Amino acid sequence: MSGTNREVRVAAFRPDDERLADAVELLDSLGAEPVADPMLEVRPTGETPRHGEYVVLTSKTGVELAADAGWDPTDGESETTVCAIGEPTAAVLRERGYDVDLVPEEYSSAGLVAALEDEVEGARVEVARSDHGSAVLTEGLADAGADVNETVLYQLVRPEGSGESAALAAAGDLDAALFTSSLTVAHFLDAADERGVREQAVAGLNDAVVGAIGEPTRETAEREGISVDVVPETADFDQLATAVVEAAAPTYHG
Repeated sequence: MSGTNREVRVAAFRPDDERLADAVELLDSLGAEPVADPMLEVRPTGETPRHGEYVVLTSKTGVELAADAGWDPTDGESETTVCAIGEPTAAVLRERGYDVDLVPEEYSSAGLVAALEDEVEGARVEVARSDHGSAVLTEGLADAGADVNETVLYQLVRPEGSGESAALAAAGDLDAALFTSSLTVAHFLDAADERGVREQAVAGLNDAVVGAIGEPTRETAEREGISVDVVPETADFDQLATAVVEAAAPTYHG
């Protein structure tokens, strides 16, 4: 593992589309050796968000699918408050021509509940997201008195053949890992199980620098015995990758 001439080997688990390509480009620019190991595959359901007095979108993927399907948040009967879980999601909504009425201070399900709980009693709230969305959001809004409907826009599955990073971690050949959701943690461990190296892969991660994009992802990893070294202040991939590479580099360079 040691040596001053080898680049820091960093695993990225983003879906195999422009997000993974951007991750590889960023890691290259930071002087790291990317291990592109997509742990999420998006499978659209063909559904679109239903009408509601509030419509909540929780990912850029959800926005893109809804927009491509021609989603119109107005129903002609009442005002619709469009809510985004964070600024990255809000930015895509605006790019696709939608007005964004609310972005919580904390980019999370809990943050959305906190931002909405005082105003949704008796209101119809539509939550449009993946099949792995947190119950914190829907249950929190329901507890606040909202009439909540959840529409699954897409399923997130583990791609066939994923898991190169698990094998590298098990062999002690991975320097860092970038977990961008609780599901990437679960799918990494599934891939390690599939190869019969779960225990070794977790040990390998604990000898490496592990980054989690936010507190829910950190909590999931640590419940599984994976120590998390880096959580960026903002749930942003570029900040995560930069901080993790900076943390990992001194171990192998200098």
